[in-house]
Amino acid sequence: MRKLALLFAAAAGLVFGQNARLYVVTYMDVYPNFADGTAAALTAEVAASKKDAGFVRYEFMRDVSRSNHFAIVEVWQSRQSYEAHLTQAHVKKFRETIQPWMGSPFDERLYNLVE
Repeated sequence: MRKLALLFAAAAGLVFGQNARLYVVTYMDVYPNFADGTAAALTAEVAASKKDAGFVRYEFMRDVSRSNHFAIVEVWQSRQSYEAHLTQAHVKKFRETIQPWMGSPFDERLYNLVE
């Protein structure tokens, strides 16, 4: 019965519509000697992102036991606003800056809230 309700809600655009808020969870691992630089770059990126259209929330966390591991949580008004955010100069600069510091590729996952 729950599956049917979710399918109906999705079909009605209540759950996964084009205008649904987009939740982005990204995991980043950098080489340990770049952990502090990454934290500084993320702090600047959060400040710049707050000015982008469709911004709702942007936070990052640093792993307690492995300080070179980060989790980023972003919330955007829609997928379109997130995709527009990705084209901004500050995002490109941030990603270019941290790219050589990365110990593994971005693990970026996109979600819609199921209500």
